[in-house]
Amino acid sequence: MNFASRTSLWRGGLSDRRTAPFECAALANFGSAARPNGAVRRSDKPPRHRVSIHSVVFVLSLLSLSACTVGPDFQRPQPQQVAQWSKPAKAAASKVVPNEMDERWWEVFHDPKLSALTQRALTDNLDLKLASSRLQQSRAARQVITAERYPNTAATGSYGRKRNSGEGLNDPSGNNGDSAYNLWDAGFSASWELDFWGRVRRETEAADATLEMAENDRRGVLLSVLAETAQDYIQLRGVQSTRAVTEQNLDVARHSLKLSQLRLADGVATDLDVAEAAAQVAAIESRLPALEQRQSQLINALSLLMGEPPQALSAELSTDAPVPQTPRQVAIGLPSQLAERRPDIRQAEARLHAATASIGVAKGDFYPRITLSGNIGSQALQLSDFGSWGSRSFGIGPQFSLPLFDGGRLRGMLHLREAQQQEAALAYQQTVLRAWHEIDNQLTAYNASQLRRDHLAEAVRQNQIALRTAQQQYVEGVVDFVNVLTVQGELLATQQQWVESSTGVSLAMVGLYKALGGGWESVYPVAEMAQR
Repeated sequence: MNFASRTSLWRGGLSDRRTAPFECAALANFGSAARPNGAVRRSDKPPRHRVSIHSVVFVLSLLSLSACTVGPDFQRPQPQQVAQWSKPAKAAASKVVPNEMDERWWEVFHDPKLSALTQRALTDNLDLKLASSRLQQSRAARQVITAERYPNTAATGSYGRKRNSGEGLNDPSGNNGDSAYNLWDAGFSASWELDFWGRVRRETEAADATLEMAENDRRGVLLSVLAETAQDYIQLRGVQSTRAVTEQNLDVARHSLKLSQLRLADGVATDLDVAEAAAQVAAIESRLPALEQRQSQLINALSLLMGEPPQALSAELSTDAPVPQTPRQVAIGLPSQLAERRPDIRQAEARLHAATASIGVAKGDFYPRITLSGNIGSQALQLSDFGSWGSRSFGIGPQFSLPLFDGGRLRGMLHLREAQQQEAALAYQQTVLRAWHEIDNQLTAYNASQLRRDHLAEAVRQNQIALRTAQQQYVEGVVDFVNVLTVQGELLATQQQWVESSTGVSLAMVGLYKALGGGWESVYPVAEMAQR
C-alpha cells in the first residue's frame, strides 16, 4: 500500500503545554462584567437606584457559568490514509476490487452449511453473549453516572414513642422524662448539584465513550466469531479432502501391492518388490488416524463456537464435502472506509475520547461543588395535629465545598489523566498502523496462495501422467518397481499440498475480510446502537 502522505495520525491532538485547571471563560469574564477595572473605588460606587442594574448583571453572569465546561473538547483524530490498495506484480485468477464490501461476506462462498453454522454462532456463541453482558454493564454504569445530572428526591416518614432522660439535658419541647410521648414525622427532601463547571457533563461524556468502547468490543468479538467459524469449517473440509485423496492413493498402493504379488507368483517380481509395496500401503494407512483426529478436533471447535458439547455436530459434519471456493472477484471496499469499519480502530478512538473527557472531570474537581437542597415536612406529637399548618417544617438553601489543600492529589490526578490521554492517542496511532499492515499482508497472502495452488495443480496433473507411465513400464519390465513407488509417493505429496493450498486460498480470503473488519454491520448496525 502506498501512503498518500505521512501526516500524523493524531493531528494537533495533544499539546505539550500543561493547561491550568482554571480555564473557564465564563468565570474569567465574571469579574470584568461586574467590575470593569477590578475593584470598585469608593468614589465610583453607583447610586442606590442603580443597584438593581448590577444585580441583573450579577445574576446573568452567574447563569453564564452553567454553560462553562472545563477541560479540552475531543477532536476526532484523522487517521493516516493510503491512496489505494496494494497491487501484486502478478495477479491471480481471483482479484480484489474496491467495490462496496458485502456485509455478509461468508455468503460469497455459496455454502449453505457454512451459512447455517454462521447463523447459529450469531445466536448461541457464548463469547458473544459475554460481550453482550459487558455491554449491558456499561449501559448500567452510564445510567448511574448520568443520574448525577438530575435532582435527587426522597420521601421520609417515621413514628416513634420516646421518653427522654429526666437527668439529662432539658428538651425544649418540655418532655424532660416525666412521661413518654409520640412523635410523628414525614416529609419530602430534594438536592441538586449545580453543574456550573461541567464536571458532571464531562463524566457523562466519558461514560458515553466507555459505552462506545463496549459496543465495539462486542463488534470485535462478533468479527472473531465469524472468522473462526469460517476458518474452522474450511479447515474441516480441507481435512476431509485430504483424507479422500489419501484413501484414493491407498487404493492405488493396494493395487500396486496386488500387482507385485501376482508378478511374484509368476516369477517376474521379487520379494523386495512385494515388501516395498506393502511398506507403501502401511505408510499411507498411517496418515489416516491423524486426519481423523484433526477432523474430530475441528468438529469440536465448531461445536464450542455454537455453544454445544463435544461432538454435537459430528452427525451433520462428518460427511465429506468440498472446500468452499472463492469468487472471481472479491469486493473489499475503499481504504477510506477502514476507520469506520474496523472495531478495534473505533474502540481505540472511543478510548481516546473517554481519556480526553476524563481530563475535564479532573479539572472540574478544582472548582467548588455547589449543591441546592431543601426539605418540607410535618412533625407533631399528636396524630390529630399531624399535617396541620402549625406542624409544618421546611428548609432550603445552597451549600458549597471548595478544596483548599490536598497535598497535590488533585493536580497529580490531572497529570495522570493527561498522561493517559497521551497513551490513548499513541495506542490509536498504533492500532491504525497495525491495521494497514494486516490488510497488506492478507492481500499478499490471498494472491500468493492462489498462484501456489495453480502451480500445484499442474504438478498433480504431471505426476498422474508419470504414475500411469511408470506402472505401464513396470508391467512391461522396462523399469523397476521402486520407480513406481517413487512416483506414487510424489503424487500423494503433491495432491496433499494442492488440497492444503486450495484450503489456504479460502482461509486467506477469510483472513482478508477479518483484517478489513467487515461483517458486524449486518448484525449490530451503527444506527441501532445509537438508538439504544
